[in-house]
Amino acid sequence: MNFGIAVHGGAGTIARAELSPEREQAYRAALEDALRRGHHILKDSGSALDAVEAAVRALEDCPLFNAGRGSVFNADGQHEMDAAIMEGHTLRAGAVAGVSNVKNPVDLARRVMDDGAHVLISGMGAFEFAHREKVLLEDDEYFFDQHRYDQWRQVAGSDVVKLDHSTADGKGKFGTVGAVALDQHGHLAAATSTGGMTNKRWQRVGDSPLIGAGTYANDGTCAVSCTGNGESFIRAVAAYDVSALMEYRGLPLNEAVREVVHRKLPLLQGEGGLIAIDRNGHIVLDFNSEGMYRGECGANGIVSTAIFR
Repeated sequence: MNFGIAVHGGAGTIARAELSPEREQAYRAALEDALRRGHHILKDSGSALDAVEAAVRALEDCPLFNAGRGSVFNADGQHEMDAAIMEGHTLRAGAVAGVSNVKNPVDLARRVMDDGAHVLISGMGAFEFAHREKVLLEDDEYFFDQHRYDQWRQVAGSDVVKLDHSTADGKGKFGTVGAVALDQHGHLAAATSTGGMTNKRWQRVGDSPLIGAGTYANDGTCAVSCTGNGESFIRAVAAYDVSALMEYRGLPLNEAVREVVHRKLPLLQGEGGLIAIDRNGHIVLDFNSEGMYRGECGANGIVSTAIFR
């Protein structure tokens, strides 16, 4: 049986001048580690759901990415994290928004899904649920990163909201991580996690934890995880739209992704990209930004990673 996994660590890029060979290698190594963790599960006939959770957990544990440990600071100097996970053959899904002190938000999203009472929980309610489920918690110090703190201090007290990495010309990197997978049983799954935007206010929630916007999986079509301008991806219902184009118009995965990423999203000022895998194991990693931190690994175990186009 064919199987495979793909991951992303955000669309857009750090300016090449800021990305030293050592730093680029660190990003690639982190992507490869996440891929190998997920692939190991798939190779042993494990589920796509377990594979995407493991891959995203690895990226959340890496401070290089804006999710989990590497999450950016909000307007109050705190961390508000979002995550979602979805299983393709049952269409079960779980998501959390605006959670703090949860070591791995993707694990909490999985608990929400397994509990089955709700799909999306948020804020203090999600934190109480994390306590009940005995999900690993960490104090604020665990999430503190000097680089992220310096980013926030530059705009603290203003209405300016910044991306994971922003440059003087307005370009930057959208901080999100995600994974999609197909297992040997023919099942698909997707997961996405993010720390949101630096200096965000009003408990803003982006597309990542919204099923159909930033995360979607359906065994009949594909699994999708998005990264980019969250508001645009929400309005485009981007992740589900890829699936719908396959289901209702009969488009193959690559054409459905191209339609969403290069035609529909730009009409909504939607910069970014997505990763997707279909029920036959075809993987597409596409974006309309300068780059996307990404990688894939098929049944042959060969890992491929890339950042720039």
